[in-house]
Amino acid sequence: MAEIFGGDKTNGSATAAAEALAASGSSSSCSVSELSLSLNFVDFRTEEDLLSGIRKAAESGRLPLNVTQGMEELYQNYRNAVYQSGDPKAREIVLSNMALAFDRIFMDVKDPFDFSSYHKAIREPFDYYMFGQNYIRPLIDFRNSYVGNISLFNEIGDKLLQGDNIVLMSNHQTEADPAVIALLLESTNPNLAENMIYVAGDRVITDPLCKPFSMGRNLLCVYSKKHMNDDPELVEMKRRANTKSLKDMALLLRGGSTIIWIAPSGGRDRPDPVSGEWYPAPFDVSSVDNMRRLVEHAGVPGHIYPLAILCHDIMPPPPKVEKEIGEKRMISFHGVGLSVAPEIGFHAASLEDPEKNKAAYTQALYDSVNEQYNVLKSAIHGKQGLNASTPTVSLSQPWQ
Repeated sequence: MAEIFGGDKTNGSATAAAEALAASGSSSSCSVSELSLSLNFVDFRTEEDLLSGIRKAAESGRLPLNVTQGMEELYQNYRNAVYQSGDPKAREIVLSNMALAFDRIFMDVKDPFDFSSYHKAIREPFDYYMFGQNYIRPLIDFRNSYVGNISLFNEIGDKLLQGDNIVLMSNHQTEADPAVIALLLESTNPNLAENMIYVAGDRVITDPLCKPFSMGRNLLCVYSKKHMNDDPELVEMKRRANTKSLKDMALLLRGGSTIIWIAPSGGRDRPDPVSGEWYPAPFDVSSVDNMRRLVEHAGVPGHIYPLAILCHDIMPPPPKVEKEIGEKRMISFHGVGLSVAPEIGFHAASLEDPEKNKAAYTQALYDSVNEQYNVLKSAIHGKQGLNASTPTVSLSQPWQ
């Protein structure tokens, strides 16, 4: 633990922070080379020391001003959210988690990490996966969180053990979606979350405040259609990169026992500009069909399940899609939800027109996600809890 915190101090808030992180289950450690890049934010004993440290780093030119401002804003919002939980150790949790986050952000600014088209989660010498889990955990109100159809997650696990492939067609709400999924499944299906591969847009692998969290996830990195033409000079490079990622995905599926999460909407859900109501963004037909064909041609049995996630309250995206990297992170403590429905097969013979077939299949997946989402919404926002369960969506709290 002393290695993580860059020293062997045994007094003040640094010790309390270390104890808080240890209690949360992290087994991470840093190598000597990593510590040489670190500013040792984890040595700082108070909030004032921590914020002063990043300001001094900016004044000396070691941190860009926009990154420094983002780090300060992130600290304030994260602190306020964790304090909302009422946890008596909130101060120590905030200090430990933010100190470690600042350390990783600073290290990456100094020596940027480049993601490959297929990125495997970095678990050692520093465990970025547990780092992300421990950071998001204090933001989730588990008393008001729910999982739908836990038996189907067990079914998915069994199919993976048999060598089959699984694709989860999901809506997408926040940068924290992977951690939310993992945290809601960690008591029953931890292997699903740890082995899951996320189809991720380029923003989560380029934003300095997001990169350290992305390093702890298995990712297939793609450029979203929404940002493909942001810079005309980069369009061809982005297309080549996406082709490489598709080839990597095909190879993974041919190997079997692969679970892939994809958001066919191409981005995060956003609220209706008039009503302010949140709902899953419509699925893109071509994205669904490309994924379906990859699964069918893998030479291994494959199954496509509709997955719904509700967690926008803890870290909502900007109201509109932004071209520039460096969005403002609003954070709060809130209940979240996750649900999966039975797999949906593609029945090409149902309609004569192939394009109508594809559209109908996409709509069937989307309708299932929408149905599950509305149940989660009733449970969490409608305060109905487990009583929001329906014949097709059975809610539970498996961590209880």
